[in-house]
Amino acid sequence: MPPFVLLGLLLGSLYGTIFHLWRGKSLRDFLIYLVTGIIGFGVGQGLGMALGFNMWLIGPLHVVEATVVSWISLFLIQWLKI
Repeated sequence: MPPFVLLGLLLGSLYGTIFHLWRGKSLRDFLIYLVTGIIGFGVGQGLGMALGFNMWLIGPLHVVEATVVSWISLFLIQWLKI
């Protein structure tokens, strides 16, 4: 597995965990936020690659775009109360 994939999984998991510590209440919330953080990070990575933004890359990892989409997805999931 390439290092940038591991870093992406780590950052997505970190964002989900931080969001749970801030807004979560139960183990169910933790699992939802963890998965949402990882999926949001992956979607943001894909979006950054598709749109061709090249700001603050770590290797091929689009950190800024993936971070923004990950946090938006976490707030969206929390707002929808899934």
